[in-house]
Amino acid sequence: MNDFSYLHTNCLELSIYLGCDKFPHESELQQEWENNKESLLTFMEQVHRGIKGVVTDQQGEPIANATIVVGGIN
Repeated sequence: MNDFSYLHTNCLELSIYLGCDKFPHESELQQEWENNKESLLTFMEQVHRGIKGVVTDQQGEPIANATIVVGGIN
């Protein structure tokens, strides 16, 4: 589903695997959550970093295929 979502819905889906066992036993889930809760929450907070917005013309219409260049960054 990741590729389809990215290509056709403008949405980036992310799968995170914490180990080799894709489907851990139910009895292990609480401990897995406790072991990884802070890291996962910190990771999700990162969505608020960076530059966000829409490039528009003087009439407020979106500009298709706009490119933004920031000087001084390689």
